[in-house]
Amino acid sequence: MDENLNTLERQIIELQIEHRDLDFLIDRLSADPHHDELQLRRLKKRRLKLKDAITLLLLHLEPDVPA
Repeated sequence: MDENLNTLERQIIELQIEHRDLDFLIDRLSADPHHDELQLRRLKKRRLKLKDAITLLLLHLEPDVPA
């Protein structure tokens, strides 16, 4: 069980790092007046997918709360 949690925690951290890197890249690309709009949209879409994946993994880590 502990190995599974460590694996999930590690995946979350790796995805969070990638998400943060995309934030930085998107900010830099947006600041360029001659940026590629298609590339920017693809990066934003990837960032959103990462956020969804992080949220899903976090839900797996947290135990269900009884109502």
